[in-house]
Amino acid sequence: MAFAEGIPGERGQYNGKVTLLVVLSCVVAASGGLIFGYDLGVSGGVTSMDPFLKKFFPNVYRRMKEGTKISNYCKFDSQLLTLFTSSLYLSGLVSSLFASTVTRVFGRKASMLVAGVAVLIGSALGGAASNLYMLVFGRLFLGIGLGFGNQSIPLYISEMALPKHRGAMNIIFDTGVGIGVLIANIINFCTEKIDGGWGWRISLSMAAVPASILTIGGIILPDTPNSLIQKDNNLEKAKRVLQRIRGTNDVQQELDDLLKASSISKTTEDPFKKILQRKYRPQLVMAAAIPFFAQMTGINVITFYAPILFRTIGLRESSSLLSAVVIRCFNVGCTFISMFVVDKQGRRVLFMLGGIQMLATQVTIGGFMTALLGDHGGLSKATAYVVLVLICIYISGFGLSWGPLGWLVPSEIYPLEIRSAGQSITVAVSFFFCFLIGQTFLAMLCHMKAGIFFFFGGWVALMTLFIYFFLPETKNVPIEKVEQLWKEHWFWKRFVGDEVDDNIYKLDK
Repeated sequence: MAFAEGIPGERGQYNGKVTLLVVLSCVVAASGGLIFGYDLGVSGGVTSMDPFLKKFFPNVYRRMKEGTKISNYCKFDSQLLTLFTSSLYLSGLVSSLFASTVTRVFGRKASMLVAGVAVLIGSALGGAASNLYMLVFGRLFLGIGLGFGNQSIPLYISEMALPKHRGAMNIIFDTGVGIGVLIANIINFCTEKIDGGWGWRISLSMAAVPASILTIGGIILPDTPNSLIQKDNNLEKAKRVLQRIRGTNDVQQELDDLLKASSISKTTEDPFKKILQRKYRPQLVMAAAIPFFAQMTGINVITFYAPILFRTIGLRESSSLLSAVVIRCFNVGCTFISMFVVDKQGRRVLFMLGGIQMLATQVTIGGFMTALLGDHGGLSKATAYVVLVLICIYISGFGLSWGPLGWLVPSEIYPLEIRSAGQSITVAVSFFFCFLIGQTFLAMLCHMKAGIFFFFGGWVALMTLFIYFFLPETKNVPIEKVEQLWKEHWFWKRFVGDEVDDNIYKLDK
């Protein structure tokens, strides 16, 4: 079976180099990843803190202290507790659809600015919360920020980067996610020890730091040449920005491709309606399938509830928070590895390796917990640390593959005319399943017990096969030419046609 794979070559690349402006733009934009990661990590930590539970979720706190009367897997089962966590993703889902119009009409920078301001408001409400309503409203504002940020930032980075560096540059965003979760876990570990039981306020309010960076960046950064042409048709300004970010005056070839893509996009009145057309079927499928599968790896089970999960298997409050720090270190390390190899080895190879690694560890963890952890009592200390090591291996596989690639690949496969709509679908699907899993996980853990690891392991097996058969390799292919890959793919060519411009780049089958 043949698969289309982009091969680097002179005709497939533009002039330019990695400039300081591009690096700074991508790093500042990736502070949105810090926000996403911090908000992912902080909720699981504060919901394992006794003072936070006593103040906002007293029923959960009482069940947790009842010892052996309630199953290990059911102590934290509370719809109010999961609403605190998952409300973030419900508002992110809704706001990401509005973000599409803002990103397309006003530019990528505008959406990034909205994201930063919304997170500043949300972090202030969370840190000052005196009741559950303030707490949830704070999470809703954070979700608005994530909806706008996750919709615009991957597009911003992909459009700013050279094709041969696009993978590494875009993974900066997911590296930010991993570092954000790590920072959240470290802060949770430290604030849990503060006398007086108010440390959780620091944890919830610290999201304001990366939000401030993103807000400032949204003011001072240049918009992408693609966006300048699409929203203003300002060719001279777009050319000047393109020359600055490429570090060369010879940008005509890339500018011509941007103008061609823009002329097509300007004929599109409703990108959400257009993406439903048959010729965009592969992009539509990937826009929904990749974020869906990324959530079905079970990663948010670990990210949301790692401290709670570790308390379930017998670790104390402080030990569970420290264990969460350890597993995030592994995740961040592997995301850095992915950054350096993704443009050399390609996306498909990393998807395959990560999928196999996650599947093997999930099955093993499920086996351990089925055999050794009953409804009451706990694992021995040695066995609990074996499970911790297995979780580290699992999360390393995610950091190598679905973590960074789940955001990279969707951001680089859409033609300009449907790019904002496609990215909005990706973000909305991601947040919908974040919400669904966040809202149902504790109940699933209570009813499925250790079988939950087999459940997610089955999805990992399915998604690995999906990538093998249906995703072409996009490494080193210019973003405005990626659509040509579908015309050479064994399956998708029946939807998009089989005409290929051989002068664009070479395909290896």
